[in-house]
Amino acid sequence: MSADTLILILAIDRGVGPDVLTQHRTKAAVPFGGKYRSIDFTLANCLHSGLRQVLVLTQYKSHSLQKHLRDGWSIFNPELGEFITSLPPQMRESQEWYAGPFDALRQNRYLIERNRAKQILVLDGGAVYRMDYAELVRAHKEAQAKVTVAIRPTSAPYSGTQAGVELDEDGYIRALSPAVPVAEDEDGERLQTMGVYLFDKAFLLAEFDRLDRGERQDSDLALDVVAPLTQEQRILAYRFGQARGRVTPDRYWCDLATIDAYYRANMELLYAEPPIDLYQADWNIHTYQGQYPPARTVPGPMSGNEGVFVNSMLAAGTVISGGGVNHSILFPCVRVKDGAIVEESILFDGVEVGEGAHLRNCIVEKDVVIPPNEQIGHDLKLDRERFTVSEQGIVVVSRGIWG
Repeated sequence: MSADTLILILAIDRGVGPDVLTQHRTKAAVPFGGKYRSIDFTLANCLHSGLRQVLVLTQYKSHSLQKHLRDGWSIFNPELGEFITSLPPQMRESQEWYAGPFDALRQNRYLIERNRAKQILVLDGGAVYRMDYAELVRAHKEAQAKVTVAIRPTSAPYSGTQAGVELDEDGYIRALSPAVPVAEDEDGERLQTMGVYLFDKAFLLAEFDRLDRGERQDSDLALDVVAPLTQEQRILAYRFGQARGRVTPDRYWCDLATIDAYYRANMELLYAEPPIDLYQADWNIHTYQGQYPPARTVPGPMSGNEGVFVNSMLAAGTVISGGGVNHSILFPCVRVKDGAIVEESILFDGVEVGEGAHLRNCIVEKDVVIPPNEQIGHDLKLDRERFTVSEQGIVVVSRGIWG
């Protein structure tokens, strides 16, 4: 299975998602869940699906992502034909950067041609979900399809960043629509793409030639490339979360399209029964973890009060010194000082919360130092003068606010 499928993961731009979180990194490198990057979910899917020839196409502010791939994902054995390789624009044919997702594939045609794979699996590196791609490949082969697109039902009336899907009576894609209200199908179900596309290799190479002749726009893979093909080819729809496959069918998928979506997806991990199961023993999410000491709580040096945390995730190296953390997610090496309170918040690596500070409904960027007695998330009018505040009142504290 591994030798038959070459994977190209698109991590080339900032994305349309939470811009304030992609000032210093591409969307695929955005931290998630206290210890992960969003691309870890896609890579873990590749790993567990037995598909281990992976090219990660990078471009926009890629240093953080490339460092993460080097430190956390140098686990495949090249002697067995396995690899995860970061691939910035090679400029073999021109001096141009990747102009869009399909152009990113086209510019690496020579790598596709010389690989013995028969299928090319193209994935979005910025979505959070678990999926057995081996079952997708199997369905593609069984149907002898030229193109297969993974789809999922959604209860939302709008498709966000993904295209709406209309199926014919045989389960093939009749049409794809832009990010506007998605029509219900005959069963009252709304369907969307999810950034997972499987191409027959020979067919994809032929499409490269068509793009060279200017027959395709190139800003969205589903709408600019796949949608026109529905008039020429039978495009197979693969339903996400089927009974076949080795992943518990939680059917969770999130593209972190806004600050509020990002915040909600993290907070949902704190539910007694979270919508995505990170604890399935045979489908762990691999990532890079620094060699930090265990997280701990200690009494405050001045007050003597015990550090406490309630229904929260604490990563390694975090110390709560007489402060309190409630319903929050703390990434590695966070410090919560004496008398500080953190509620309903997400703190990235290295954040320090000063004595007596109080954070509520916040996302705090890496290495930010919150001054003592600072109040954030309590007066949104004041917060908007200093920080980014989302539509639903989530305050994002960026780097460089203080000093």
